[in-house]
Amino acid sequence: MRPVTARALYLTGRPGRLAKSRQRGLTLIELVVAIVVLAILVTWAIPGFQSFTARNEVAAEVLRLKTALAMARNTAVTRGTAISICASPGPAYDTCAFDDWDHDWVIVEGEVTGSSLAGVTILRVLEASDQVEVSFNRDDRPVRFSAMGWSQGYNGTFNVCGELTTHSTIVLNNAGRARIMEHASDC
Repeated sequence: MRPVTARALYLTGRPGRLAKSRQRGLTLIELVVAIVVLAILVTWAIPGFQSFTARNEVAAEVLRLKTALAMARNTAVTRGTAISICASPGPAYDTCAFDDWDHDWVIVEGEVTGSSLAGVTILRVLEASDQVEVSFNRDDRPVRFSAMGWSQGYNGTFNVCGELTTHSTIVLNNAGRARIMEHASDC
């Protein structure tokens, strides 16, 4: 066994051969290199992260839209009655806004014929997103499902437009099924 030297105990508090000199702090060159590497990584990552966020916002709105359509269709078949979906402004939910689908969506029991929701039962409210815009090519009517789940005469195309030219198109066919189109939408 080696004798413990005073220098070894002073540097590390450990005996003999385990003693290593301690380094305290960074040199200026090491600090500058670390900052440059960090700046390059941040400059490279921020545009990718913004694009990722924009795509996720559109994907979340598409999922909300498809969920609302599927929920309304299933409810129509289950209850054996017509179910309508429309956008409705404000917390009162007393009118339908057929020309602005950026508001909260309401799923109502029965046929919505005008813009008034008086006398119909609101089954569900789906909150709108502030990050994307939704438009429907049939801006004169709600989406309506018959007791058989058909949307005949109330079918159409939804365009979901987000930031940084991200977009998606959802087509609701006469049979009441929704699908996502791969081509560019009209944003």
